[in-house]
Amino acid sequence: MQRYFIEKEQLSDQTATLFGDDAKHIQKVMRMGQGDRLICADNEGSAYLCEIRSITPDQIKAEILKKFENNTELPIHVTIVQGLPKGDKLELIVQKGTECGAKAFIPFKAERSISKWADNKIEKKLARLKKIAKEAAEQSHRLNIPDISEPVSIAQLIKISENYHQKIVAYEETAKAGEQHALPELFKKMRAQEKLLVVIGPEGGLSEQEINELTKAGFICCGLGRRILRTETAPLYVLSAASYHFELLEWGE
Repeated sequence: MQRYFIEKEQLSDQTATLFGDDAKHIQKVMRMGQGDRLICADNEGSAYLCEIRSITPDQIKAEILKKFENNTELPIHVTIVQGLPKGDKLELIVQKGTECGAKAFIPFKAERSISKWADNKIEKKLARLKKIAKEAAEQSHRLNIPDISEPVSIAQLIKISENYHQKIVAYEETAKAGEQHALPELFKKMRAQEKLLVVIGPEGGLSEQEINELTKAGFICCGLGRRILRTETAPLYVLSAASYHFELLEWGE
């Protein structure tokens, strides 16, 4: 069933009101009419089954039939700090990372990032990424759309990390040394609703200086299995591992 994210203000008196691009999508793409049902999520943790009651060219009103009780969010909050990659890889990371349950994405201006965001293009790039996150969240039946911030420096990243319960950095040299225990051991210590910050380097990896600064700030270096992963694969690996541990393994028992 098609899902749409709407603002809290669009929900009132057992009615959900959709307009703009969502209203156009419902009419022109989905070809829905009166009596058809859809799901409206408020991006604050709630989703509702709704039935269309009236349609105008730019507005749709739907009756709220019931509130869903199932929670489709990861039990822990995982923020992906992604070293700016080349081309459209960040779009792929945001799309698939949203499907896998990421809470937020923070682009990182790493030393070895080839990609640079011009100041006059940041707003446009963020708008594009937020649109991708919204569509991926709707497709995967998320209750929340991940936040996406402006690119940060390492100093800004370290400051942000103070607000997290746990913080790790995927480091190629750690993986090459055969380290395989840090990530599962960290998962064992975490509890539901705690926040995890995960730093992934760009294609060229993180520099030794960056690793030194991050470890001094309390980040734990970890390997992601026995293989070396591409920058766009690493965040999906971490999110999938978190899903397995906290949803399939721990919460599934």
